Amino acid sequence: MKIIADENIPLVAECFSSIGKVEVVPGREITPGVIADADVLLVRSITPVGADLLASSKVRFVGTATIGFDHIDIEYLSRNNIGFASAPGSNANSAAEYVIAALLNIAKRHSIDLEGKSISIIGVGNVGGRVAKKASALGMKLFLNDPPLQRQTGDSKYLPIEELFNCDFITLHTPLTFEGQDKTFHLADEKFFRSLKKGCIFINASRGGVVDSIALKKAIRTGRLQASVLDVWENEPNIDVELLEMVDIGTPHIAGYSLDGKIAGMIMIYKATCEYFELDVKYDIDSFLPVPAIPELKINTQSVSGQDALLKVVEKIYDIKADDVRLRRMLEESVKERGKYFDSLRRNYPVRREFQNTRIIVEDKNSSLAGKLKGIGFLLL
Repeated sequence: MKIIADENIPLVAECFSSIGKVEVVPGREITPGVIADADVLLVRSITPVGADLLASSKVRFVGTATIGFDHIDIEYLSRNNIGFASAPGSNANSAAEYVIAALLNIAKRHSIDLEGKSISIIGVGNVGGRVAKKASALGMKLFLNDPPLQRQTGDSKYLPIEELFNCDFITLHTPLTFEGQDKTFHLADEKFFRSLKKGCIFINASRGGVVDSIALKKAIRTGRLQASVLDVWENEPNIDVELLEMVDIGTPHIAGYSLDGKIAGMIMIYKATCEYFELDVKYDIDSFLPVPAIPELKINTQSVSGQDALLKVVEKIYDIKADDVRLRRMLEESVKERGKYFDSLRRNYPVRREFQNTRIIVEDKNSSLAGKLKGIGFLLL
């Protein structure tokens, strides 16, 4: 069995070689010619998969090591009896930790106490739900919007979007959809930004197309927003560098790029592939996750406390500022090379582990800091 895989899926060759011959290819170089004689295609979000790619191939199974699949033509796969699997939830915790790192960093820059501040979460699925739990642990007041979930559950906690506009923070966690009553393309348009509370802080770690870049730039210029954080961009990898210069924190679509999340996603599509072809499963996530670089941290809550201490702990595991610095270096590249540079940041992303891999030793487990550390995902001893 021949397997073509995006080279940005970590350890994919080591894992999938147990069931076939693996060839790794840059995601943007996966073409009809490359996959013509492949049986299995494994991608991430940058590879559109549909008739244009698959029509002349013999691919029988497609897996995407991502939680979203707006880059996959599911109907085409179904019509042509091609198996499919995605990795729902695999990197959700990573993306939620990214948002927490962003909140703490922005709060430090603007001297904001997150305790008691309101946060709007638009899209309360795998990622948004985790953001809600972690933000609540920081003492923030939650305002949730998810029309599909509201219709499905009838739960009154899911509010109309108009009831979220007066919040101090707003963060987007929706899929990208282009039609229907829940269309999200350019959900955050000029009207959206005009409706926000003046001084609101805006975060998008969902999909670039959910935000109208022109409208966002206007909101920043006019002072409607106090600060903005973007991990995703329209027209990736050829992003709007003017917008990059305007945002407080900009990163190259890596919110979900923890090693834990990547390997979890790879294992999910590996198991689905094995099941589809009725093959034995040889590996699980523990087969590939290494020992964390920082397995333990000791904190004296009598000498350090408060939000600054929380930020220092988080930054030892994930420093969002480093990702921002790396992305801004693309401004030094020629216009022609900027897209390649953006992709290189994702392809060569450094190892990042999730909070739960680090044990925190605290002398006073009843302290506010200890509770918040546990609430955002650290293991307390």
